Amino acid sequence: MKNISESIGSTIKLCRDRRKLSQKGLADKAGISVSYLSLLEQGKRTANLEVLEAVAAGLDLPLNVLIFLASDKSELAGIDEAIVEKLSLLAWKLIERDDRDAALQP
Repeated sequence: MKNISESIGSTIKLCRDRRKLSQKGLADKAGISVSYLSLLEQGKRTANLEVLEAVAAGLDLPLNVLIFLASDKSELAGIDEAIVEKLSLLAWKLIERDDRDAALQP
């Protein structure tokens, strides 16, 4: 099982890739350095809440969606599996919908 820093870091990278953002692009949007973002994505640094909020905003995602996507299955063990599945699908649709909306804008 990944630790929380690794889980959040890999989720940030996954969302950044899905958004087709470079590390520099996301770092600029979040107001952090590229090297710090790289360390976050690798799970080598633990971000405080303020940084996580800035990164989530840079990804155009609510922070709670980012944290949900980073959740380990064992952390969701008490929640009905059907609900977890639906929430996961909705979160990914949110990311994909925003990708399509961005592609339509000039």
